[in-house]
Amino acid sequence: MPTYDYRIEATGDVIEVKHTMALTPRNWEELCQLANLDPQDIPPESEVTKLLTTAGVVKSAALKNPEAPPCMSGGGCPSGGCGI
Repeated sequence: MPTYDYRIEATGDVIEVKHTMALTPRNWEELCQLANLDPQDIPPESEVTKLLTTAGVVKSAALKNPEAPPCMSGGGCPSGGCGI
């Protein structure tokens, strides 16, 4: 199940929530119900914003080699680009 980051506009806090891609909560109340969170003192109608995040993308060819490529282990990539 994918993980998403949401900013609670009323407080500026960012929380991480796991849910299916088909769901998009529009406010704090919906997000709390979806993630089984305690609403605390935040107004239920407070807007939440899904933040864009990057995920690690690994080429399938990299899965055949158990060692991390040089750029992922702190070294440089041989040709200037890892391709991952």
